[in-house]
Amino acid sequence: MGRGQAFGLSTTARLALVQRLARRREGQEAQAASDPRGFGAIQNVKDWGLVRDAMDALGIESPFFRQHEGIAGARSLIGNREVINFGSYDYVGLNGDPRLHTAAAEAMGRYGISASASRLVSGERPVHGALERKLAAHYGVEAALAFVSGHATNVTLIGHLMGPRDVIVHDAAIHNSCVEGARLSGARRVPFAHNDAAAAERELRAARRGAQRALLVVEGHYSMDGDVPDLAAFVRMARKHDAWLMVDDAHGLGVVGATGKGAFEAAGVDPAEVDIWMGTLSKTLCACGGYVAGRAELVDWLRHTAPGFVYSVGLPPPLAASAAAALDILHAEPERVARLQANARLLRDLCRARGFDTGDSAGLGIVPVVLGSSVRAARVSAALLERGVNALPIVFPAVPEGAARLRFFLSSAHEEADIRAAVEALAAAVDSVPAGDGPA
Repeated sequence: MGRGQAFGLSTTARLALVQRLARRREGQEAQAASDPRGFGAIQNVKDWGLVRDAMDALGIESPFFRQHEGIAGARSLIGNREVINFGSYDYVGLNGDPRLHTAAAEAMGRYGISASASRLVSGERPVHGALERKLAAHYGVEAALAFVSGHATNVTLIGHLMGPRDVIVHDAAIHNSCVEGARLSGARRVPFAHNDAAAAERELRAARRGAQRALLVVEGHYSMDGDVPDLAAFVRMARKHDAWLMVDDAHGLGVVGATGKGAFEAAGVDPAEVDIWMGTLSKTLCACGGYVAGRAELVDWLRHTAPGFVYSVGLPPPLAASAAAALDILHAEPERVARLQANARLLRDLCRARGFDTGDSAGLGIVPVVLGSSVRAARVSAALLERGVNALPIVFPAVPEGAARLRFFLSSAHEEADIRAAVEALAAAVDSVPAGDGPA
């Protein structure tokens, strides 16, 4: 992308925008000076104000916080209008399944809606242990522990496990929750080029010599690009360099592998070779929260000492029960995974046939369509919604400018006709959006 086309704008449009934002900045500074108890002096608050002003100047409506008026599965209601939905994590189509609703209702009737306390004191319920035993069995490990938040699971786990004398080597595209956990720990943090096992080993080898302990962190299915790691290679390098290997398989469970067991199934790796499995309950399992699975000594220590578990309310019993039911259904009905993967491959291949850039997507459950500038991605998303398809943009700084994209989450519940219609709508939406120069 040339300098004159930064953020998808021509030189003239960019100059006009810069002048407008400069005036906005002057107003921010004056407002902050006149209100010492306000928050306007915080740099991030100033930056967000400029982003909002830029969107207004370019005539871009925020694509975020779109309200769904029903179950958000393969289809959804947005603005009381049915749309084909590619914005939700309902990978195997269980969010509206009556078996999950029954499990949740039964747990609610027996235990109430809330655990009402930290599990350490008086929030423990039988459904927590039942879910954790099923998760441990799924990964073939000794124990598992469920947390009330997926993001907080990584933050508290990494922040609690590692320390200032340690090193954390991670994929450059690792989830924000892992990065925040690394910051909390005080450990040295070393990213490596995305999904590059050779680069990972170089970084781990160099960083390991001066560190007390080392943690190597990858995802089992990367949520931005839809690609997967060479897990066997990461197992080998972790053993070679005396490091713990952690896999965030939040988007892998129910998606990766012939029966959706996750990254270890696809790679033919014994899951016990991975020291720490992390996942979430909010995607394939249609609940909310996160979990850690691994050795009993690790899980027992976390259960009694991890701040994000000890000082947080227990997972609501209805969610624990419904997640356990979803895991049972995943095991009993692997054909759901086959449909999901077929749908993802179809969408990916149809997009590629149209000339769209889908990156290195493995065609398992996530298909990005890289459009270039953040402005263009936001506009195409809006134009696509007008055509009855919901797919959200991922823009700078979540991805580098020039790599902004729409991200399609597939479901086993999507019909072939939905996918073909969505690709036709995408092509029309892209054609309808001008290349730049301010408001569309």
